[in-house]
Amino acid sequence: MTDRENRSAQLLWGGRERPARGPKPSLSVDRIVAEGIALADGEGLPALSMQRLATELGVGTMSLYRYVPSKDDLIALMLDAAVGAPPRISARAGWRSAMETWARSCAEVFGRHPWVLSLVARPRTMGPNEVAYVEVALAALSGTGLSPAEKLNTVVLVNGFVRGIAPFVATARATEHTMIDTELIAELGRGEAYPNVTEVMGELAERKPRKSDSPFEYGLRRILDGVAARVDAR
Repeated sequence: MTDRENRSAQLLWGGRERPARGPKPSLSVDRIVAEGIALADGEGLPALSMQRLATELGVGTMSLYRYVPSKDDLIALMLDAAVGAPPRISARAGWRSAMETWARSCAEVFGRHPWVLSLVARPRTMGPNEVAYVEVALAALSGTGLSPAEKLNTVVLVNGFVRGIAPFVATARATEHTMIDTELIAELGRGEAYPNVTEVMGELAERKPRKSDSPFEYGLRRILDGVAARVDAR
């Protein structure tokens, strides 16, 4: 690890000393990170710059660098802060119930902070909150009899599913319906070209939506069914 990487890791993992020189600080790392998150939540990560953030905080741009050495360091801090603490899961909960709670908590993070999705797939040093999420998931699988590799792969599998489905869920919530507009297809006279789509979407529209019908809940159950089969085999 280079000196630069070491300083970044220390900052991410809690090494946040007050600047030793200059006037009495009017800022803090936590305040800078919170403002950065608010900006990314409101306008997206591309809107974030040290200059824009300094303007929002009412300080000079160079003042920020006394607390956060670079924009990359800031984004790393924002990511871990946005992830937050993992869910509290009862020790009495079965592994499957625990993993369902864990997956839904991950989905809630992506729902609150959509910009996080573009960051978690990048190579990076994971912060304490991200590592704590992994710790909770591995603890949930501790009594399953799965091998260490199988436990970690299960965590990666479930998290990968949540990441993949998150944009679809967000779009469905924003539009209040699925992305397949069968009424438009019918109006364009193209319904006969998509008979199965028309049939399935029509049947779903005629009955009250159920939570179990959601792509997220269905996919999560099917993945955990597969894990359960492996646990049973063990």
